[in-house]
Amino acid sequence: MDILMKAADICKDYIMGEVRVQALKHVSFELYRGEFIVILGPSGSGKSTLLNILGGIETATSGTVYYEEMSLDWGDPKSLAAFRRAHAGFIFQFYNLMPGLTALENVKLAAELSGDPLDPEYLLEQVGLSDRAEHFPSRMSGGQQQRVAIARALCKNPDILLCDEPTGALDSSTGCQILKLLSDFNRKYEKTVVLITHNQTIAQIADRVFYFKDGCLEQIRVNEYPLKPEEVVL
Repeated sequence: MDILMKAADICKDYIMGEVRVQALKHVSFELYRGEFIVILGPSGSGKSTLLNILGGIETATSGTVYYEEMSLDWGDPKSLAAFRRAHAGFIFQFYNLMPGLTALENVKLAAELSGDPLDPEYLLEQVGLSDRAEHFPSRMSGGQQQRVAIARALCKNPDILLCDEPTGALDSSTGCQILKLLSDFNRKYEKTVVLITHNQTIAQIADRVFYFKDGCLEQIRVNEYPLKPEEVVL
């Protein structure tokens, strides 16, 4: 399979006063183009830290992340920003929409950052929010805001989509809708999706499942028969 990204011996330490906390300990793996990855693990196991390092938001203390044949340069913030802008999309549990922009304007903002964006109006239609295009975030429910955030992330047409608990604040029905949107993007455009969750049920839709504990990647499980999101009961 075509390797999109590779993590090689990643360590991440935080200094808290006189205490050194090891968030990630010698983590190595490969991510393939077009696969759907679910990362499971308890709070504090290093999942979000890993996601931020993959996306160039945080830097590793040691080790290397490769995007295709290029290594991310921890010492060059401009290089990391260029990587984020060109190749990575982010979806967080809390939507981070611009409150002074409408739904459509929030999505169009991402289009301006991409060299090959998808159509903002089409994406709002795909997330079922064409009728909310001119609404501001304050006039939308949490599920609607999350769908705008997803449309915004997809609009960049990123090679890798990094999702940190995107269904964590949603009811089960809306959560299933979100998972279907992510799965459709993954399959239709052959993009890599990496999704963090505490909900082990969601792992049933993944191609592979990464299990983290205490900053270590303890196990990678291949899911030979992934379920469709609509077949999963949250």
